[in-house]
Amino acid sequence: MSKGIEIQILSKIKKAKRGSLFFMDSFATTGNAKTVNKALERLVKSGEIERLATGIYYRPETSDLIGKLTPSIEAVAVAIAKRDRAKIFPTGAYAENRLGLSTQVPMNVVYVTDGSARKIKIGKRSILFKKVNPKSVAMIGEISGLAIQALKSIGKEKVRDTEIKHIQKLLKNEKPTRLEHDIRLAPAWIRKIFLPVLIELKNEQK
Repeated sequence: MSKGIEIQILSKIKKAKRGSLFFMDSFATTGNAKTVNKALERLVKSGEIERLATGIYYRPETSDLIGKLTPSIEAVAVAIAKRDRAKIFPTGAYAENRLGLSTQVPMNVVYVTDGSARKIKIGKRSILFKKVNPKSVAMIGEISGLAIQALKSIGKEKVRDTEIKHIQKLLKNEKPTRLEHDIRLAPAWIRKIFLPVLIELKNEQK
């Protein structure tokens, strides 16, 4: 019975592209949790899959240059959000890094979410999901949403002119409709930073 479940799980895994992430929940219809867990552990031992963290597995992808590739922190966070049907946005030092405001890659990556709060250890690094009001993650623009989180992290009194100009330059690549939507969700001081860019983008459309 357990061997049959292992074959079913492996068949499903092999249909996905290499590097894909899997959770215990991914095989909920295959068997009970205990049997699925044992099957996954056997697949880890045989080298078919790798265990990334508790309850998180992936099918290894390899590179001719550096060998086995591990899924990125971002890929793991996105996969968890998709599984939980939650919205997430990078915040803090990670948001600043993603926008090019900092070259420092934080060991502990923080996301705000409307889903469950949790912390996931991946090797020496970790992903922290901080639960917030749904309005705080209601942004629809990738750049504008990220910029709001980064600016909140830096703070009104500490943000520098060079950082403001850098963000305004990036915002010119955002879709005007998304930027207009997200401005309404931002604090007043951030709206003042975004507004000149929105006006410029709208004038270009005329």
